[in-house]
Amino acid sequence: MLESIRTALRIKNTVFNDEITDLMNACKLDLSISGIKIIDDTDPLIKQAVKTYVKANFGLDNKDGEKYMESYEAIKRHLALCGDYNVEPVVIPDEGV
Repeated sequence: MLESIRTALRIKNTVFNDEITDLMNACKLDLSISGIKIIDDTDPLIKQAVKTYVKANFGLDNKDGEKYMESYEAIKRHLALCGDYNVEPVVIPDEGV
């Protein structure tokens, strides 16, 4: 997902990887705190939420930060209200077969 986020930010080098990774982790924690239990990096809606969050918070002079944060909050609300994302994933125990 890091490569995808760097592409979304139009960054080709790896200088900001630590900052981007911190923002990605902060986003996932925020989603979790909001009641979203299933946070799968391959899910398109989760990926979009993370991209939007990072775009909102990356950089010191971010003139579009507020717009991206509003968009992120809307995605987060939708995910929190959707039954597919706010239930614990079912784990089937391995019975040693």
